[in-house]
Amino acid sequence: MMNRNGMVTKIRTRIRTDPFKNIYDLVGRELGRGKFAVVKKCVEKTTGKEHAAKFLKKRRKGQDCRGDILNEIAVLESADMSPYVVALHEVYETTTEIILVLECFGESVPISDGGYENSAAGGEIFTQCVADNDEAFTEKDVIRLAKQILMGVACLHQNNIVHLDLKPQNILLTSAQPLGDIRIVDFGLSRRVDSVSEVREILGTPEYVAPEVLDYEPISTATDMWSIGVLTYVMLTGESPFLGEEKQETFLNISQVNVDYSQDVFHGVSDLAVDFIQSLLIKNPRKRATVDQCLTHPWLSLDLHHLSLEAPLDEQDTSQSESEPESPIPSTDLVLMPSYPTCPGQGELKSGRDTFSFTEPFPSRTEIQQELIC
Repeated sequence: MMNRNGMVTKIRTRIRTDPFKNIYDLVGRELGRGKFAVVKKCVEKTTGKEHAAKFLKKRRKGQDCRGDILNEIAVLESADMSPYVVALHEVYETTTEIILVLECFGESVPISDGGYENSAAGGEIFTQCVADNDEAFTEKDVIRLAKQILMGVACLHQNNIVHLDLKPQNILLTSAQPLGDIRIVDFGLSRRVDSVSEVREILGTPEYVAPEVLDYEPISTATDMWSIGVLTYVMLTGESPFLGEEKQETFLNISQVNVDYSQDVFHGVSDLAVDFIQSLLIKNPRKRATVDQCLTHPWLSLDLHHLSLEAPLDEQDTSQSESEPESPIPSTDLVLMPSYPTCPGQGELKSGRDTFSFTEPFPSRTEIQQELIC
């Protein structure tokens, strides 16, 4: 069952009403917190298996948001066959909350700005997007991660689901060293689209949002593909392609597709990588590459052995080489650190690895229109 805004409220998962604490013990500190949700590690009493319990408030700012939570559950169900989407284990409901019991990946610790950082081996790919050169992703790394992201998104798109908030903070790693596999998380903004009804909403994170969202045009699977183009740019360069000094400048950069493809930004990166990004950062959504077209792009078929012998992106013009291991066996030590659609991270992104940080909450349609008119 889908409403006119692309929200799905019919789910398969049985919602349990027996006491959550009869089945699970909460352990350790919180894994993450937002305005309307908190994530805690829990252990299933009968099996000893660790999970992440996401406690979501049903009422937010005086509004009944139970339908939003059911939509998130329905999206997780639609992608349950993908190994690259976080897995849903169980659902509980109390008088005030719905609890999603999710795949858990380790532990996080609080940091000075009120957010959380990973203390285990995995965490967000965001962490390595802003890492020093010797720890940053190589192009070989990005090819491997991009393939997995595309395969996860393909599963969503095959079910007519669009994520609408693909960004480094919502892509987690099973391990950082050696590089593990990804999990796509945070489906609070996701919508179902079809050929019968149009979905038009202002949703997303400013730097990653597609032009059609700013223009209040119909959302489609192509909307996610734009975000993947931005995400790939960030993973390869450590820079945010559209970020301006102010939100107005960011929106104008997106609307005008102002992208820097210069050698200064893409030093040591292959031409095929740039071509891949250019096939996605196209204003007309009908002309963007689809997820299936991306999966057959020649960049993803580059000689990985050759690339693995190269130094990190910013050092590929030196004579030093470093080999990397083949694809590791996926680890279970992954950290579930969601960003909440009702309360995105604070601060602003700046171009460059050493100043890359979280974004501001997405403004209203009126604010966007006001800022774009001038």
